[in-house]
Amino acid sequence: MHSSPAPAHVRVAHTLVATDLDGTLLLPDDSVSPRTHAALRRAASAGARHMIVTGRAVPGIRTLLAELDYRGPVVCGQGTQVYDPESARMLRSVPLDRELADMALGKIEAEAGPVFAAVDQDGPAGLTLIEPGYRMPHPTLPAQRVGRRDDLWAEPVIKVMVRHPDLTDDELAALGRAAVGDLATVTMAGPGTVELAPYGVHKGTGLAVAAELLDLDPADAIAFGDMPNDLPMFGLVGHGVAMGNAHPELKAAADEVTLSHTEDGIAVVLERLFG
Repeated sequence: MHSSPAPAHVRVAHTLVATDLDGTLLLPDDSVSPRTHAALRRAASAGARHMIVTGRAVPGIRTLLAELDYRGPVVCGQGTQVYDPESARMLRSVPLDRELADMALGKIEAEAGPVFAAVDQDGPAGLTLIEPGYRMPHPTLPAQRVGRRDDLWAEPVIKVMVRHPDLTDDELAALGRAAVGDLATVTMAGPGTVELAPYGVHKGTGLAVAAELLDLDPADAIAFGDMPNDLPMFGLVGHGVAMGNAHPELKAAADEVTLSHTEDGIAVVLERLFG
């Protein structure tokens, strides 16, 4: 498979390169390939800023940011967090009301039967807590098991992760959106990862905040992603690129489809634009 040709309207000089992490920038072992590293450096030398926009909370990417020598704001937690790794400061954080989150889970269970839940706590040192029965989709990310669901709400949270023993991710996300309404934003962030975030908060809102901090126009950005949680980001930027391994819903909304994350799909596009 080859990346699709650049549409005629694509601008050559993008000022911002926004990338998701899992299934997009990262290889399965959480590393970034040498070719993609080089392509990002080439884009930076041409004046483009790299911005990570991820569903992971801040504690789950600190080591990666250091390895990438990343500078500037990073968007985490499905847009709930904007973090500055250089000063180790949270520039913006939008917590999810815990009563609303618990109510939303109850509405989902009323329709789908019992689910398993986990939360990402607020703050740069927030923990990931998982209730009995919940299985982490990313075994490399640290998590602490709690004894019962009420323990998930001990401290402020930014989002809730939900899994169902039988429903597919697409089925659970659709059911969740219908059941939850305006209590929370429901999105699918990856295999086994349906999430609830504060209503109206998503990767698009987080990217808008971070771009404003850099005095950059998101319309001049190119964005790379692989899952439906990247749709709001694609709706904001000038050019959205879906990975070859992307969810069909994101591919349908993309301006371009590149190779998969294991085939240096990001590098293929950046080399074309900045080479």
